[in-house]
Amino acid sequence: MQTNLADFIKDTPQGIEADAILRSCVHCGFCTATCPTYQLLGDELDGPRGRIYLIKQVLEGVEPTIKTQQHLDRCLTCRSCESTCPSGVQYGRLVDIGREIVEHKVGRSTGETIKRTVLRKGFLSKKSFGAALAVGRAMRPFLPSSLAAKVPPRREPGAWPTAKQKRTVLLMNNCVQDALAPSIDASAARVLAVAGITLQPVAAGGCCGALPLHLNAHEDTVTRVRANIDAWWPLVEAGAEAIVGTASGCAGMLKDYGHFMQHDAAYAERAAKIAALSKDISEVITAEWETIKPKIKPANEAIAFHPPCSLQHVLKIKGGVETLLRDMGYALTPVADTHLCCGSAGTYSVLQPAISEELKSRKLKSLTAGAPANIATANIGCMTHLQSGTELVVKHWIELLDERLA
Repeated sequence: MQTNLADFIKDTPQGIEADAILRSCVHCGFCTATCPTYQLLGDELDGPRGRIYLIKQVLEGVEPTIKTQQHLDRCLTCRSCESTCPSGVQYGRLVDIGREIVEHKVGRSTGETIKRTVLRKGFLSKKSFGAALAVGRAMRPFLPSSLAAKVPPRREPGAWPTAKQKRTVLLMNNCVQDALAPSIDASAARVLAVAGITLQPVAAGGCCGALPLHLNAHEDTVTRVRANIDAWWPLVEAGAEAIVGTASGCAGMLKDYGHFMQHDAAYAERAAKIAALSKDISEVITAEWETIKPKIKPANEAIAFHPPCSLQHVLKIKGGVETLLRDMGYALTPVADTHLCCGSAGTYSVLQPAISEELKSRKLKSLTAGAPANIATANIGCMTHLQSGTELVVKHWIELLDERLA
């Protein structure tokens, strides 16, 4: 794709990166076949190729409009298009650049600004989010069914291992998972203890940075990334083997720290090291599987597995968790269109509820087609989103492994 970037962006780090990404696109359109919003809406501008054109126009000096912003807002950033693209177009990074520029040029209405600020502040404050969730749970019996479904009941975490193991990995202690499902991290800690590894939670920025990034709050994102690096660095120097995300969305963001902070002279080197040490919990468990597997009591039921977009399109981990589940004795039911997003996508389900609900409905239809006993996934956002639409229990797969070892 030929480009002619405007002076305001041309020689900046963002402009240089965006120009290289744009030039790698060959207009083939393969991406539209795997884009959830294009499949749903049928509008070229609500598919990757159309959004790439919109971003190209903005970078070449065309003034964006609210309509431009709406098409970019409707992108889930699921990055399914990246898995499909034969040219390796880094669409996810391009849309982040495009959104930030359009946000600056177009702005938001007062109502939209307030909504996004409340979402960002609320989700990123563990205290506020936990208090709001507690109220919601207390009021759950009195709420309309549509609202009650969005308030997950509490899952008791169980005991956290107290014995210190010889090896240590750090836990990405994220923003909402502690309140929504503390059982996930506790399960991961117990499973890793079986492998002789201590999972050490580290309170830092309170969020990996993905949520403010996708809400176009760039400065907040940088602040949180720096806070995380500062908190982890002494522990990394002390010998921590890895930084683990028990939510695949967080793990995906952590692995992008090196790229995200590459132009920050004070943090670039450490960010690259943090990214290299970052792992999704499935990668750690896979590496220790020969130690863990003999201690499993095999399951005897059929379940459906939903691989989150962050797991398969961002982390590029495909089939790994499915193999672990089969080794646990689970029969995996067939699921159509596993590459398509469930509609959760961070705050997307709040900001784009109609599209999100339709994608959830389609995903649950695919997941339940094989009559599974339960549903497993690998990301807290997907888990709570899917749970709001089904009577089947939706769990993180690490919880299932913990049960098989109990």
